[in-house]
This record gives sequence, structure tokens and C-alpha cells, in this order.
Amino acid sequence: MSGLDSTPLWSPDPATARATAMARFFADVAGRQTDAPAADAPYAAWHAWSVREAPAFWAEWWQSCDLMAERAVGAVGAAGADRTPWSTILADGDVMRPPSADAGPRWFTGARLNYAEHLLRRRDEALAIAARDERGRRRTLSFAQLADAVARASRALRQAGVQPGDRVAGFLPNIPEAVISALAANAIGAVWSSCSPDFGAGGVLDRFGQIAPKVLVVADGYTYAGKRLDCLNRVREIAREIPALRMIVVVPFLEDALSADALRTLLPSGQGEAIAWDDFLVRGGAGAPEFARLPFDHPLFIMFSSGTTGLPKCMVHGQGGTLLQHLKEHRLHCDLRAGDRLFYFTTCGWMMWNWLISALASEVTIVLYDGAPMPAGDEDALWDLVAAEGVTHFGTSAKFLALSQKAGHAPARTHALGALRAILSTGSPLAEHSYDFVYREVKSDVHLASISGGTDLISCFALGNPMLPVWRGELQCIGLGMAVEVWDEAGNPVRGVAGELVCTRPFPSMPVAFWNDADGTKYRNAYFDHYRAHTAGVWRHGDWAEVTAHDGLIIYGRSDATLNPGGVRIGTAEIYREVEQLEEIIESIVVGQDIVTDGEKDVRIVLFVRLREGLTLDEPIRDRIRKAIRARTSPHHVPRVILQVADIPRTISNKISEIAVRDVIHGRAVKNTDALANPDALALYRDLPELRLG
Repeated sequence: MSGLDSTPLWSPDPATARATAMARFFADVAGRQTDAPAADAPYAAWHAWSVREAPAFWAEWWQSCDLMAERAVGAVGAAGADRTPWSTILADGDVMRPPSADAGPRWFTGARLNYAEHLLRRRDEALAIAARDERGRRRTLSFAQLADAVARASRALRQAGVQPGDRVAGFLPNIPEAVISALAANAIGAVWSSCSPDFGAGGVLDRFGQIAPKVLVVADGYTYAGKRLDCLNRVREIAREIPALRMIVVVPFLEDALSADALRTLLPSGQGEAIAWDDFLVRGGAGAPEFARLPFDHPLFIMFSSGTTGLPKCMVHGQGGTLLQHLKEHRLHCDLRAGDRLFYFTTCGWMMWNWLISALASEVTIVLYDGAPMPAGDEDALWDLVAAEGVTHFGTSAKFLALSQKAGHAPARTHALGALRAILSTGSPLAEHSYDFVYREVKSDVHLASISGGTDLISCFALGNPMLPVWRGELQCIGLGMAVEVWDEAGNPVRGVAGELVCTRPFPSMPVAFWNDADGTKYRNAYFDHYRAHTAGVWRHGDWAEVTAHDGLIIYGRSDATLNPGGVRIGTAEIYREVEQLEEIIESIVVGQDIVTDGEKDVRIVLFVRLREGLTLDEPIRDRIRKAIRARTSPHHVPRVILQVADIPRTISNKISEIAVRDVIHGRAVKNTDALANPDALALYRDLPELRLG
């Protein structure tokens, strides 16, 4: 399905490639592991070894990171392993399946460690956090100041009765207090979960109502696209529905101070206490942070699925697996180094926020931003931030890069981007024209890494690689230690054609459990049912993808949104990447509509487009859309119906909701509109005369 360019868009300088952390790691391992490839062997050989000898790979990576851990009392190690903090690297890992107390893969059993302890390893005056918001305010925290705030907050949580395993939740903008609260919870073994403040009360309750937090940290409000938005009325509604809640901590982010009346009315009478953030820290008192060392798979984060098809699934991620994976991705695949500055445009409701804060463990400054990516009157806001903060690694979405291109941005000519070494993109497939935009208009000598994984693994299956070239339209490589393949429906690995993205062997950041899923049914149904007839166990991720001739990946979209006209499976991204290059179109959404042709069931492709202001969809524009799609894909890809809409429904994590639109045009109810950032947009797709079948 994929084309093959003759030359890459970017290749690392050989000397620079040899100086990467990945090259040094390969050289170190080659000197110790007799069955490992040569230090200068191709990445494909090293990836194959990391999968074939997964326990050895992950143990080597643990030692390379010099993790701070201890062996649990009574845990017995293998012969000759007395110096390791674990008893077994991988227990019961022969078959890919959900882990449980008595079966399934369990990593580094017997080892005890603490995620927050690693993020706060550094305690000096170097910059840990630089935070900006849409109103132009900037705040900073050194590593020493961050450690002090976490120490105070963790002691205050203990005084509130929080114990290991209790849940602490955040309903917060992307601000330093969110980072402090998450690390304070983990320091004592509590489990952190967060939602961004653009969630409605129903969406928050769909999530936090399932996990029953004891403490809720909130902001009084936030600003987005120039609007001041209150949170406290929603907090009152949320608190009434979570009887387990005993404390609400309020950060005055929108206003400078909080009134006593505002605090007093947040919790129902007699249920608990509401306290302002500064008073909460004062209550904790001075002193060094203390860290509870916990089992490798002790719950760290609870993450949520989008929830558009029902209540969100609650995925519990363990502290050791999350830490090891993020360190691997940051240090090896991104080549992040101490002193670098990492920015990712994200909210606290998306896994990239958790991924971002983990970079503190590599002594990296994390740059936070809260607000719209292109606020009115300041469409260059993110490029301004990159230049002003000296960002070395700029994380964004495919959508932002496409919109930046549409807006005519040319940061290479308007901004000082000398510090920028890497641009990371995720959230949806990065279109080929966006690769061209980056190298033409942003920076010609930059490592562009389209990455893909998910909330399900709180990390990535496919990543960038600072030692490999960047090919137009491709994700560079499969991550080290990740046994990722593309399969056809019969369970056969395929290359050069599209199929289901799967993972065939265990990896450390698999969820340790789903919340309220005692027998593992939700977990198995989510990933392991699809290929059950063909194999004992394989993780089917739900992406429609292709392995390329360069051992990279092309992601065509979600397989549950794959189009199937005339029996030909088409990924939605194949259409988006052509349509959204047209100047008239801001964005689009494509779905399949069930029809009957000559007595046979079939699907027709329906494309909805949002046009530039002042434009109306007419036949000449429709014709240009059809020609653009047909020229680069096939006649099967050309939509049978093209309609103009004023808005496109999105999840709160800013992903377009193809499944919700598909349900609406078929007259089916969308099960959970609280999962959408703009549920009113669904009305634009209901009962359209152009889609009636007669």
C-alpha cells in the first residue's frame, strides 16, 4: 500500500549517531552479553535481540539506568543473582496474556522501588519545571523547590489519612501543582489519576466515580481561547456523588485568592474538608521527602479509555513498568539528556502528560503550557514558547502541525530555534505533507519522530530513533523490547500490506490490571479476544497499520473505524492525508455508511469537511476533493457523499470521534456523550437528507 521514497528526508550525522545514548547502550551490552549483536550492528538486529532475549534486555536497561531499589524481605533470587534487587526478571511470561496474582507475566518480582524517588533524584537549583499559560504568566521550580513541595504535599496527604493503594485524583489544568500532587501521592504509595478541567461533571464522575478517590486536587478555574472558565460549580456536583471523598485541595489558578465561603461549600456538610493549596503545603511542614519503596507492579496511575462506547475502562499501570518504559523512550529513542528541555502540548487527561513528567527522572526540564495552542491574536503561541524556553524536544499533535501549515507559519524564518533537536508527533497519524512542512518551514536539521502507542500501555509501540533516517510518512521503528507485528485476519504476520497491529510477547508497561475487573474479563476482552482462535495469546491493539521496507510503520487509523467499501479495507488516515492538503479544508471526518446494493450489503464512504470561513461546499470543491483522493490512492477511496459541517466532534483528548459520527448517521445512540469535548456537534450529523436511503 505504501509508496517508497528513494531518499530519506533526514539522516543523522554519523558522528552524532555514534554519540547517542542508544549507541552507547548497544556498545555496553555488546561487551557483556555474548549472544547480543555487535555494537555497530543495524538497529533491526538489536531490536530482534531485545525481543528474543527480553529478560536480558530489560535487566540490562535497569542496570544502565541505575535504578534505586531493594529486594523485598524474604524474596529469594536465582543463583548468582544476589546483587540484583529482584528475584525473577520475568515470571510466567511464556504466553502473552493479562497478568494476575497467580498467572500471566510479572516483571522483576521481589524488587521494591518508588517512581517519585527517581523523578526527584536531583535536588539542586537546576530548573525542573518552566510553566506558561495562555495569559502570558510564567512560573518556574528548581529541582530543590519541587522536592520540597512534594515533601510537604505528601506529608499533608498522610495527615489526611491517605495510605498506600488509596486514590488521589486531580481535576486540574497543566500546571506545576498537578506534577507536585501526582508525585506526592506516589511518594507514599497512593495511586494518582487525573482529568483535565474541560471535562463536564458527568465525564469526571464516569471516571473518578469508579475509583473513589479519598482526596481531590482541583483548580478554581482556567482560561482557554480567551475565556475564563469556572471549575468550582462542577467540583461541588462531583463531590456530592463521591462519598469516599474526604478532602478537596483547591489551587487558586484563575483568581489570586479563594474565599472562605467558596471552600466551605465544596463538600457536603460532615463529609470532609476543603483547603486552599498554600495552606495544604503549610500543613505538611518542612523536611526532606520520604519515599515508600513498593513492589514493581504496585499501582501508580489509573488511566481511562475515551469512553465514547460506554463507561471508560480504568487501566491500572504499575510504577516499575511505567518508569522503565519511559526511561527507555526518553533516553534511547528521544536521546534526551540532562539539561534538555522537553515540551509536550497536552492536558492532564491524556497519557502524554504522564509521559512528559517522567522526563524529570532523566534530569530534564519539563515545560508546561496551559491554554489554547493557537489563541486568538497569538497563533504563533507554541512556536513562541519553543523559542523563548529553548525547547530541545517539541512534542505536539499531527493536527497542530497541519493547522500550523494551513496558517502559513514559517518558524524557520520567524523564530530562533537553534536549541530544537527533535519534534515529536502523536495523537493521530502524521500526514506526508506535514513531514514536508516540518523540513521546509520549521527546521531542515531536526529529528522528526511520529510516535504511536496509547493509554493502554502508557507508552509507545512505535517511536523515533536518533540513529536512523526519517522517511516521509513513516514512523521510524518499533520500540526496543516490543514484539510488534502486523497480522492479517488469519493471524499471519504480513509486510508491505495493511493489517492489525499486534504485540506477541509481554512488556513491562502492560496494565497490571483493570479497575473493578476481579476475574480479568474486561482486560481480556479489550486486547486478547480478537485472535483467540489462532493463538494462545496476542495483544491486538486496534490500529490498522503496515510494516514498511525500512522496518518502520505506517498507521492508517483505528481498525474499528476502518472503511470497507466493496470488501476493500481502507484506513481513514489514507483519506485524511489527501483531503487536508487542500487549501479550502480546515479539517475533515470520514465514516462508512451501511447500504444495500443489488440486494447485497455494502458500505459507502461519507466525508464531512469543515471549510475555511466564508466558503461553501460546491461541486468544484467536491470535484477537487475527489481528484486529490483518486490521484494518490485508488477509486475505492473516493467518497460517494461529501458534505459540509460547521464542527467535528472530538473526544476530550482532542481526537476526532469517527465512531460517534458513524453511530449518529445510522440512527444509533452515542452511549457516552460526556466523553466528547463538543457533544453538541453531533446534532449536525443527525437525519441528514443527503444520507437517507430509499
